[in-house]
Amino acid sequence: MTRLRFSTAREVFETFPSAGKVIATRPAVEHPLAFLRRLAQGPAPAEAISYCAYVLPRREAVWWAAQSLRAMLAPGTAPDDGLAAAEAWVRDPRDETRRAALAVADTADPAQPGTWVAFAAGYSGGSMVEGHAVPCPPDLTAKMARIAVLTALGQKSGRDHKAALRNCVEACIRLADDDGKPAS
Repeated sequence: MTRLRFSTAREVFETFPSAGKVIATRPAVEHPLAFLRRLAQGPAPAEAISYCAYVLPRREAVWWAAQSLRAMLAPGTAPDDGLAAAEAWVRDPRDETRRAALAVADTADPAQPGTWVAFAAGYSGGSMVEGHAVPCPPDLTAKMARIAVLTALGQKSGRDHKAALRNCVEACIRLADDDGKPAS
């Protein structure tokens, strides 16, 4: 079973015009995961990271970004508060945990990838502002998840960077194919 909500890669760009601003490669009429694999093997493999953030549903995009960040942590390194808050929201996607993730992100260091994955969770739905009905734009989770993963990848170099990028793409594929859990 797949978690993808798109039957073609082109639908991702039609649904999220902002994806076209960060992904220069245009899809043919092809399955979303076929396009993802093509991006990962193409001349600008970082485009695959951007595409992962857009192709997955919001909760899965946050889970993908959180898994990607966790996999890039040095052994024995504890996750920062932002990553922990995002993971808490994935496990318990109620408005209270979403708001808690947003509160953590608002006070966290913007240089840390965990801050951006917490924003991804915080902007996954509901209101952007407490006490006022300000709906989150539908592409904001993807934008924040993308920033989180690209920020973490930017801290890697050489073979570590290539391996981490490949692992991020593989994590996206596993989630899209329903192997990476959550959902319920």
